[in-house]
Amino acid sequence: MNRREMLRQAGLIGTGLVLGGVVGACATTPGMSQSPNIDVDVLNFALNLEYLEAAFYLAAVGRINEIATLGGNAEIRLPSGFTGTSPIPGLSPDVLEYAQEIAEDELAHVKFIRLALGNAAVDRPVIDLDQAFRDAGNAASNGAITNFNPFANELFFIHGAFIFEDVGVSAYKGAAKLITDKNTVLDSAAGILAVEAYHAGVIRLLLHERKDVMVTSSLTVKDVVQAISNLRGSVGGGKDEGIVKDNRANLVLADNDGIAFGRDTSEVLKIVYLTGDANKTMGGFFPNGLNGNIKRT
Repeated sequence: MNRREMLRQAGLIGTGLVLGGVVGACATTPGMSQSPNIDVDVLNFALNLEYLEAAFYLAAVGRINEIATLGGNAEIRLPSGFTGTSPIPGLSPDVLEYAQEIAEDELAHVKFIRLALGNAAVDRPVIDLDQAFRDAGNAASNGAITNFNPFANELFFIHGAFIFEDVGVSAYKGAAKLITDKNTVLDSAAGILAVEAYHAGVIRLLLHERKDVMVTSSLTVKDVVQAISNLRGSVGGGKDEGIVKDNRANLVLADNDGIAFGRDTSEVLKIVYLTGDANKTMGGFFPNGLNGNIKRT
């Protein structure tokens, strides 16, 4: 094994052993005044998001079969004519390499959390990478983009990745305060958050390098990215920014103190369900909802 694989395997084994006690500890400790331990629910919420990201990136690099049989056999909906068994046509060598690395990280996250949870891990839900993207593109562009397909070409792929990446970072940040096991669960979640933040930075940089490229006859990359950011912000509690701020590059999504934004589970669900409504349990990228106890906006 290479060094990276060795460390990953060691992390999986160690976490699986330590978190074995978490599954049976979802209750308050007798005699102590503290919040209930919902670490399993939080990890399963994260697992649903990791299933989504892994499916997206693995399909982009032609490796969808590596997630299609992991965590059940729920449907993964892809655009007509794209099977996810070959990379997106026309990806440059550099972007293909970036996508490969991100895909492998996301798949590792799925395996890591599943092993840590053991029998408590939820199966993969139905994932929509077809109509959901069309709906997101249409909503973000006020109808200017009607058939958005992130697997059509390199530029659209990077836009599709942008929809997810910042959301993953804010989801892990927001979940930190819900975690009871600070030594094991929080430490692992912080490590995953850091990796997601690296991914988000790569995607934001790729988009900024193309900020003046025309996506439609009237919209540049900068315009489309800002529209996606506005859409996420409108349903996800604000907490969003595009790739340009004060006429300068804005590659890091953070507040005025330089701290990454955090979203609660409802705000995250509103983004992935593509709805601003409360009390929703499905929609958008999860047409049948998430699996697990945290699924309602």
